[in-house]
Formats: sequence, C-alpha cells, structure tokens
Amino acid sequence: MQLGLIGLGKMGFNMRERLRQGGHEVIGYDPRAEVTDVATLADLAAALTAPRVVWAMVPSGDVTRSTIEALSEVLSDGDLVIDGGNSRYTDDGPNAKMLADKGIGYIDAGVSGGIWGLTEGYGLMVGGSDADIAKAMPIFDTLRPAGPVEDGFVHAGPVGAGHFTKMVHNGIEYALMTAYAEGYEILAAEPLVKSPAEVYQAWTNGTVVRSWLQQLLAKALKEDPQLADISGYTDDSGEGRWTVEEAIRLRVPVPGIAASLFARFLSRQDDSPTMKAVAALRNQFGGHAVKRVSTSG
Repeated sequence: MQLGLIGLGKMGFNMRERLRQGGHEVIGYDPRAEVTDVATLADLAAALTAPRVVWAMVPSGDVTRSTIEALSEVLSDGDLVIDGGNSRYTDDGPNAKMLADKGIGYIDAGVSGGIWGLTEGYGLMVGGSDADIAKAMPIFDTLRPAGPVEDGFVHAGPVGAGHFTKMVHNGIEYALMTAYAEGYEILAAEPLVKSPAEVYQAWTNGTVVRSWLQQLLAKALKEDPQLADISGYTDDSGEGRWTVEEAIRLRVPVPGIAASLFARFLSRQDDSPTMKAVAALRNQFGGHAVKRVSTSG
C-alpha cells in the first residue's frame, strides 16, 4: 500500500522504516532536508496516487491544526488523513469537519510504542468510520505488534475515540511510572538494600509488578545505578493534564493519576530520586530529552 507520512521525528522516522520493511511504499515529508523524501506538502500530494492516504505524525496543537489545514488544500475528494500525534480529542471533530467539507476522510490514531516501535510494533487506538478504518487497515496491520489483532489494535469508536483512549493510556502511564519510581526511592533510602538496581532487575521476571515500564527502569538503573547524571526535572506533555480534566468533567475519581501529574510539577521545584527515575523512564521508552546534571560551577 502507498502512504504519505508527514513528520519524521523520533517516532515517524521509525514508522516509515517499519512500513517499508513491511512492503509498503512510504513517501515522507519533513522540514529537515536530510530526512525528507519530498520538498513540500504539495509535492507529497503529487507523488501519491489517488485515492491518497496521508498520515500526520507531528506535535499536537497548532502544528497539527495547520498541517491538516494545509492538507485540505492539496488533497482531493476520496482521500484520507490520519492524525497519529497526541492531539487532544476535542480537536478531532473540527479537523474532521474541515476535511469532510472537501470529501476527505479522517482518522484519529493514538500510537504507543515510542522509540521501540520499529522492532516491537506500535499499540494503536483509532477513531473513525468503519469504511475509513478498513481503507487504512493494511497500514495498521504492519505497524501493530505481531499476534492477534485485538492484542495491539482497537477501533475504539467514532472520530475522537482514538485520541481520547490514548489520553487515558498516557494518564495511566503517568501513574505507573511514578509508582515504580517511588519504589526505587524507598529502596535507595534503606541501607539494608545493597543495590536497588539489582532488585529492579530481579523483578523483571516472575513478579506481579513486572511490566515493560518496570523492565525499562531496570535498564536505566543498570546504565546509571544512582541516576547521578539525570536531573529530577520532569516535563508533562499534556495528556496527563487532559486526563485529569476529563475525569473532573465526568466526575470520575483518579487520585493516582492526579497525584502523578502533581509530582511532575513538584519535580520542577526540588530535585528528587523519584522524579529522576521518572525522567529516566521517559528517556528509555520514548527517547524524551532529560535534563543532565550540570558539571560546571
């Protein structure tokens, strides 16, 4: 299948590679000349055979909105746009309507997998019509992990459901990372425990708390047992905030997710071993930048 892919950053670049390895023709566009296949969005549209499928993998907010607006000017009736970024689900309705007015379909796709997706596959949560999902299914099948479809892919509902689901996914992720990181801090504080890094490594098999995130923290601790080179300052990319806001709207109690969000705010005021571990986890699974401890002064 042929696909246009906009945004060749940490995830988009690997997605292009995984799709090409799966036998698809992928034409990528990115402002960076060293990675792009075409010079402009208009060139991308011209290089694709109608009916086109174009996947936008760019930062949420204004960048996504402007990209979709630009696509509405260069695509045609019968084409399909997939927003695979971490957009807020409330943006999906307006984006879909803008495209629908020109006969262009729209899918919102929550994508999980970070920098490991190239080899492990990407967990996919999508929203849109049955017809549009079916049109893009060969792409989804190549991107998702191997195994039963339902174990790595869900058609969560109509437009908006994919990004809503991914928002909740990331809210849960906030809470899980904080719990693992708090456990690390307790272990590090107790003199009886000779090596928290060895404990976390032992937990990677046979325990009820084992998970991919737990394994990644074990990997981070093996690389830097004291997390000495990482500042505890931890950003939040939006989804945790949105999850708490939606929980308030829906009157759903989410004390764990809310606490993990506020812990990130706290990390910007005082350095802490817990937030160092969260920062290390974000770097391990998603390639997110970490603030290094300054060696000057």
